[in-house]
Amino acid sequence: MAQKIKNIAVLTSGGDAPGMNAAIRAVVRACSYYKVNCFGVYKGYEGLINNELEELNARSVRNIINKGGTFLKSARSKTFRTVEGRQKAHANLVKNNIDALVVIGGDGSFTGALKLSEEFNFPVVGVPGTIDNDINGTDYTIGYDTALNTVVDAIDKIRDTASSHNRLFLIEVMGRDAGDIALNSGIGAGAEEILIPEEDMGVERLIESLKKSKTTGKTSSIIVVAEGDTSGKNIFELGQYVENNLEGYEVRVSVLGHIQRGGTPSCFDRVLASKLGVGAVEALLDNKREVMIGIVHKKVTIVPLVDALKKRVHKHDKLIKVADITSV
Repeated sequence: MAQKIKNIAVLTSGGDAPGMNAAIRAVVRACSYYKVNCFGVYKGYEGLINNELEELNARSVRNIINKGGTFLKSARSKTFRTVEGRQKAHANLVKNNIDALVVIGGDGSFTGALKLSEEFNFPVVGVPGTIDNDINGTDYTIGYDTALNTVVDAIDKIRDTASSHNRLFLIEVMGRDAGDIALNSGIGAGAEEILIPEEDMGVERLIESLKKSKTTGKTSSIIVVAEGDTSGKNIFELGQYVENNLEGYEVRVSVLGHIQRGGTPSCFDRVLASKLGVGAVEALLDNKREVMIGIVHKKVTIVPLVDALKKRVHKHDKLIKVADITSV
């Protein structure tokens, strides 16, 4: 392993995701294993601009693998979007003798990492951490599995009330551009209908489908809606439309919101985060830069950051068919 790097910094940026702590832990302990110094950057890129760095060792990250969120904190930095902000961030990296940076986050975080690398010829590696599972070049992102389990658990509880009162519940889950959470949690929780950004079902088709379900004897229904679905201006307007055009149901709306980001990470996310964190350090020590560490067919892979930032092509046809068949 060609090792020239002596000091690596790690930060978490953008929305938090369960498993980020496990990824930080893996980066820090991989650095310790390979005799490299590791520095944690607090509050993402904003902390880098404000020089909020602290040296970490293997004991600094004990007992965090099971905790949600990120102990390094996260923030969205408007200043880092400017050339001046990135110049200040780079100056602090140089001042602290940092040789490379690991960025744990989503597409916005990776965009910033790529700009930092391109403008200052600085080695950067990304680790995909977002519950939306919307990063190109990896089958799974850190936090996605935990979020799915959180959503399914919530829908299971809501279904108890729906069944008790003959109600129809519209449940909004996260996913502005990607329907992965809605589609998979909807199937897992037995939803009658699933609305995702990639498929324009249309309100009329939705009403017809619900009417058909009612004629088959269903007395309650669960509809899972990704936040990026455009069937209505918002889920509350959609709920009102359904209530006005469908007799026999009381319609209720539940927005799960940020509950999906929290909680103890699943075993899958802990293992995934550990693999990707170690992979990030090893990639840097192998002189890789401007790349993301992903996982494809259970194998850790290295993907150029520019490719990771390309719009992901979602192929949901098979899952949509499964949803249609199992919801009759």
